[in-house]
Amino acid sequence: MAPPTTPSPRKSPPHVYFLAVIPVLLAALFLARPDALPSLFSPDHAASSSSSSSSSSSTTASGMITGPHVLPALPYAYDALEPYFDKETMELHHARHHQTYVHNLNAALHRLSQAQAPESSASELLSSLSVHELLRNLDKVPAALRTAIRNSAGGHANHALFWRGLKKGTSLDQIAPQQGHDPEAEGAVRVTSLQHALERNFGSVEAFQAQFEKAAASVFGSGWAWLVHVPASASDLEGLSDAAESGRDARAWIGKNGFLKLVTTANQDSPLMGPEYVTVVAGGGSSSGVMAPIIGLDVWEHAYYLKFQNRRPDYINAFWEVVNWEEASRLYVDALLDNN
Repeated sequence: MAPPTTPSPRKSPPHVYFLAVIPVLLAALFLARPDALPSLFSPDHAASSSSSSSSSSSTTASGMITGPHVLPALPYAYDALEPYFDKETMELHHARHHQTYVHNLNAALHRLSQAQAPESSASELLSSLSVHELLRNLDKVPAALRTAIRNSAGGHANHALFWRGLKKGTSLDQIAPQQGHDPEAEGAVRVTSLQHALERNFGSVEAFQAQFEKAAASVFGSGWAWLVHVPASASDLEGLSDAAESGRDARAWIGKNGFLKLVTTANQDSPLMGPEYVTVVAGGGSSSGVMAPIIGLDVWEHAYYLKFQNRRPDYINAFWEVVNWEEASRLYVDALLDNN
């Protein structure tokens, strides 16, 4: 009588092994090529993914939609802002989150060109605009694509300004009074310094920082806190009397320099979109003029969670260590010259 044999283990069908290895392959692909899965971080990923396959002539091998907008290179290494902003967050934030907004913006503009005749003036106009001009002309975007372009163009513009506004080692009180070049004037034009403007609008630089911190901390959910410049309107000047010397001084100064305001925006909305997209937190004057961003702080959790977890106030405090006051001063000078 033959001894009993031990039954061999039941083998899984080959497709089971194949299915099990898929997550591993996807994870490896994502780490090696973050642009290969461009839409995982975006609320618009379903729409953008469906559009990315509509035309092979405008789609790269990795699935990225090519177009007029590109991800700007950072002017520093990912670890340049350590220990205040960590390398891992900076790389994830720039190479993946910002890249996604660029991809989705190009995808939305591509869908627009596909939906309209090739010779459509609206499609050509919108594709030729800079991202700032696009945000100022959202009313010209077809309603079906307005939300996608609003979110994606806002995310692209906001982050591009955010990266340029970061640098260690700059100091506001060490920046000399600025000179700009007014195309309608001869030579350089001396303008008010940003430090003086902050003191005039908020009482002191420290008071401005305290109000900015409060505004950034108060944003519910995801959004941004901003320092913006707004030109003075006729109604702003009407309330200032010329009878007294102080009134004449204030009228002349405000007429030339306008106002600085603290505002917040939800999600990826930008002050460039217009006053109806912002919440004014502090600052004088009306809110009807064109707003020029000077400083912006991203308070979405993806901007700080790896290092600060849910401690948004700590992230806001660390921001002052990496504010690029040179860039902020340059933007302020540009805003003054654009409105004079």
